[in-house]
Amino acid sequence: MEFQWLNTFITAAECGNFRRTAELLYISQPTVTVHIKQLEKELGILLFHREGKKIKLTEEGTRYLVHAKRLLEVYQSGLEDLTSFSQGYTRKLILGISPLIADTILPYVLKSYTKQYPEVEISVKIIESVDIEHAVLKEEVDLGLSCLNSSHPSLLCELLSKDRVILVAPHDGRDAESAPPLDEEEVLTTNYLITHNHPGYWDHLCRMVKSKYPSVRMMKVSQVHITKRFIVEGLGVSFLPTSTVRRELLEGRLLEVDCHTIQLPEANTYAIMKYDHSKQKELLKFISNYRL
Repeated sequence: MEFQWLNTFITAAECGNFRRTAELLYISQPTVTVHIKQLEKELGILLFHREGKKIKLTEEGTRYLVHAKRLLEVYQSGLEDLTSFSQGYTRKLILGISPLIADTILPYVLKSYTKQYPEVEISVKIIESVDIEHAVLKEEVDLGLSCLNSSHPSLLCELLSKDRVILVAPHDGRDAESAPPLDEEEVLTTNYLITHNHPGYWDHLCRMVKSKYPSVRMMKVSQVHITKRFIVEGLGVSFLPTSTVRRELLEGRLLEVDCHTIQLPEANTYAIMKYDHSKQKELLKFISNYRL
């Protein structure tokens, strides 16, 4: 049996047409027919019913499709592993990272890590914090970096860092040395407050702001990088972790507003693992040298 036959069979089963299968695989339609006939001969079953130009899986074909996908997945996984090994990688680490954490200095940290440990192949999946726990449980990732704590009995959760949350506003164009500081009440009552760009602290913070400034107008925006763009464009203000706005503050695109009446929360970063293996420990020890 050739794996090319399996690939042709799976593609034909998904699109239901030999002509379309040929187009997707960049082969001729007669070649598609040959692949299917060879596989049917090998298995001793009929995989498709032909209905004019359309094809439909037989009962046996439907049953075998599950196995064909598994076989092809194992084959492709083996090729990927050999390719990685030939490129000098001897270990692989799959990370699930919250988009908010990815917007900190983490890219720089990972770049430094790969230079120090060139034998480790890093794969990154950007996953919302609420979904990271599930990804770790299902072993889709080896290590999750999340904004949310995990109390699942099958998982290990470690607090990596605590970050100060600050109120940020767009630059008002005034000279930083001679202009008076921005006023908390004025900033919050004359702008939209952009909320819910962090999964951990917004519900409680919204209640506190509303109790102090009942007239404040709020706008939910789920992503930090979009929130920052909106603020820079003058659409509103927001409470954000310091690590996510460090560059914008240094470049003068955003300004920090001192808060005297609102108790500001902290934004925490957690490492979530199913196994406390050496590769996870090594990366966490490296990350601990930085402030995310």
